[in-house]
Amino acid sequence: MARKVLKLASWTSIALAASGVYLYSNKYLDPNDFGAVRVGRAVATTAAISYDYLTSLRHVPYGSQEYLQLRSEVHLRSARRLCELCCANRGTFIKVGQHLGALDYLLPEEYTSTLKVLHSQAPQSSMQEVCQVIREDLGKELHDLFLSFDDTPLGAASLAQVHKAVLRDGRTVAVKVQHPKVQAQSSKDILLMEVLVLAVKQLFPEFEFMWLVDEAKKNLPLELDFLNEGRNAEKVAQMLKHFDFLKVPRIYWELSTKRVLLMEFVEGGQVNDRDYMERNKINVDEISRHLGKMYSEMIFVNGFVHCDPHPGNVLVRKHPATGKAEIILLDHGLYQVLTEAFRLDYCHLWQSLIWTDMEKVKKYSQCLGAGELYPLFACMLTARSWDSINRGISHAPVTASEDSEIRSNAANYLPQISQLLNHVPRQMLLILKTNDLLRSIEVTLGTRASASSFLNMSRCCIRALAEHKKKNTCSFFRRTHISFSEAFSLWQINMYELILRVKGLRLTSWVSALICWLFPVPH
Repeated sequence: MARKVLKLASWTSIALAASGVYLYSNKYLDPNDFGAVRVGRAVATTAAISYDYLTSLRHVPYGSQEYLQLRSEVHLRSARRLCELCCANRGTFIKVGQHLGALDYLLPEEYTSTLKVLHSQAPQSSMQEVCQVIREDLGKELHDLFLSFDDTPLGAASLAQVHKAVLRDGRTVAVKVQHPKVQAQSSKDILLMEVLVLAVKQLFPEFEFMWLVDEAKKNLPLELDFLNEGRNAEKVAQMLKHFDFLKVPRIYWELSTKRVLLMEFVEGGQVNDRDYMERNKINVDEISRHLGKMYSEMIFVNGFVHCDPHPGNVLVRKHPATGKAEIILLDHGLYQVLTEAFRLDYCHLWQSLIWTDMEKVKKYSQCLGAGELYPLFACMLTARSWDSINRGISHAPVTASEDSEIRSNAANYLPQISQLLNHVPRQMLLILKTNDLLRSIEVTLGTRASASSFLNMSRCCIRALAEHKKKNTCSFFRRTHISFSEAFSLWQINMYELILRVKGLRLTSWVSALICWLFPVPH
């Protein structure tokens, strides 16, 4: 009997092993899908990072040159471990890693520069998996819906990938298809992250990273619902329809579900691709101004903000009919809806920062939860030094040395930054991420902290505050007074901008005349 049992067990083991090899080789089975594998990998990585920080810096004097050098090395090792974990566990982990990689002026540079690669290293689903999702959600095979369907995706992200296709009626479309396993894994991954963050908090009480888990818990279910994304796209297109430079691809609702989104196909170059803009004669300064106008309107006036403006989601092109420069806004899954109280305090704060009213900077920073850390909060918000804020951020552009100082301060003040992020209203977290992504685009385009961007922000703040005052008064004369005051303030800004342009033109003509006088053209 024992021999028969042993024989049966042997054959069963061989059969299971053979089945496992077959399934794995045919991509039906992935070790990453096993909860134990994902949990074990995350726990091991968290333990390794924690141990590295606990032991590597223990016997080195705090603040010394050796300490700073060692800390940078630990940051880099830890960032690489975290990046490897995100790539291995995919899905939610990549999404969170991308979020951290976008916080250029809030986290140490070793982390942000390492985690930025996650935008280009998102996993791809196989065509078999893509067909499976389309079949399950639309009830038809690929060839029944499309004349052609490109096997190679246009782009792959943490939660989905996009393919170019042609419908049976000849329309060219972009098809966004969710990775099939993300939905099932996301809630477990967030729970795992929550447990690990709480464990890290026990080892390093000064670090507060629960804000990161809270954001993932709130936003991920919305991002996994493509019908919600479609509604966001239509809402922002309607809201900003007065901007003729903005293009939001149309949604084809009849072929869209929670996991499949069909959109109008629109081509363009990434907003940080200067070579593309030069080849297509697109003015970089104009694009930067348009981007600033668009986001100022979203944040200060409407309180409905597209919060993922990384270059893959913001394209530029010349309109085929008019030849005018156009911005194409993609990926509308992640939006922040601002409460009126938050939006108005944020308007007041930026007005105070632009016009260097330091008493109000303190007041409205504290209204937004900064407490006595309001100078650090102002620096985080503007990515400028406290000295520059006191002198006026709109008076002088950021220098390379100041930018380097801000980035190094992100490492020096990491405990305070993490505490601030845990105490400010949750709405602020995505706004800070959005600011950093937009700032990164401006740095690439060479237009960061230009006077025009601050003036556009100020215009939107004036309009938003005036609209709020008019809405809260029943007096006709009071409303008229507010309207005149608003118009006068906007006129002042227009005159100031005109003076700046005239000065710029005069300076240009003086420089040209000087060059001609110094180096006359031989006849």
